[in-house]
Amino acid sequence: MRFRTIIFDCDSTLSAIEGIEELAHAHREEITRLTALAMNGEVPLEEVYGRRLELIRPTRADVERIGAGYIDALVPGAAQTVSRLQQAGAVVQVLSGGLGPAVRILTRHLGIADERVAAVEVDFRPSGEYAGFDVASPLARSGGKRHWIESAGVHLPRPMLLVGDGATDLEARPAIDAFAAFTGVVSREEVVRRADVVIVGPSLTALLPYCGLEE
Repeated sequence: MRFRTIIFDCDSTLSAIEGIEELAHAHREEITRLTALAMNGEVPLEEVYGRRLELIRPTRADVERIGAGYIDALVPGAAQTVSRLQQAGAVVQVLSGGLGPAVRILTRHLGIADERVAAVEVDFRPSGEYAGFDVASPLARSGGKRHWIESAGVHLPRPMLLVGDGATDLEARPAIDAFAAFTGVVSREEVVRRADVVIVGPSLTALLPYCGLEE
């Protein structure tokens, strides 16, 4: 194995959807616009994160529906890739700006333990209505993935590879040993240009040879 830890983004990497956009309903056009601005690095994530959730105000049932949607839209080869990496002894970590309850539905399906999942936690009232999100989470702001790796993730074994599609993933490059841009769902020019390797897809199993495993 070339890497001892592989960190995956969730949206447009393990799953082909952007969870926040699937929640958007009547606000989909505006949410899509805000998400694109953040993922392309044109505006800081913190400028759009709270705005998107306040527009949507997702219920507990909405978030659970997105978790099921993540599974339905699983990227080809994602389950096989995670399994092969774990069988080879690598630590598989998921680091996502998505909503924690939805992300964990997907990661449990993939056999990734909850303690290996970091995402943005969301609060609900007893009725299931939206009550806010963890505004202190580094994953809800620009540079957050780098901050998480350098703090909460400091004990993850090295060398470390991060696999993702967006500017928030690329920002973590100084804190890791290599960055793989996965373009099987979406290709972002600046992210591709600055990646150590580009995994074209459509199957995530194309990552395995870069990790020293057979596809």
